[in-house]
Amino acid sequence: MTNRYWPLFDLRLHVDDLELRPMTEADQELVASTLPADLELDPSATTYAGEDPHITRGRIMHQAYWKYMGTWTPKAWRVTFVVSRQGAMIGAQELEGNDFTMLRTVDTASFLLPAARGQGHGKAMRRAVLALAFGPLEAQAAITEAWHDNHASLGVSRALGYLPNGESLESRHGADGESPDTMVHLRLVRRDWLERRGGDGVRIEGFDACRMLFGLD
Repeated sequence: MTNRYWPLFDLRLHVDDLELRPMTEADQELVASTLPADLELDPSATTYAGEDPHITRGRIMHQAYWKYMGTWTPKAWRVTFVVSRQGAMIGAQELEGNDFTMLRTVDTASFLLPAARGQGHGKAMRRAVLALAFGPLEAQAAITEAWHDNHASLGVSRALGYLPNGESLESRHGADGESPDTMVHLRLVRRDWLERRGGDGVRIEGFDACRMLFGLD
């Protein structure tokens, strides 16, 4: 263990030729500079008049990182993994638990750089965090959501065994302002994940020192 105060930074997930590691302060500049233009950020985040849109997106990412690291509890947490292939960052994968100690349910979100899309990496990195969730984190379910036209995200979820969990009409921010659109919800339960052997081939390193951060004895 090299981070005795915050052992989360020593956690590593390996799947195929990808490595996932929790984002640190040192990663923020690179991640902010490479955020894909089609990545939807929190529409409620604070913005400042006259600010360059690219700077705004990078600042929103910075503030979100500080918020979730600074308010982490075993009950409510979010970790963003930087995903690398052959030493180069290709995207990021989030794993989140709200009321986790009671509900034992995780949520996920991710992005890939345009050059890394269409090669199976999205499925691999989701599989890596699900292996963490349904393995040492002892989660009972994983949920996810995507706009009805986000075929890549929905395709990954369905390929990993998620089942329909309803739809909702929500406000969507676009170039022409806000308008209602359909959000698709999906859910994967522990039993189905284990039956599919979804975690086969995923290697997890450095988790034992993190157990108390997630409320595990």
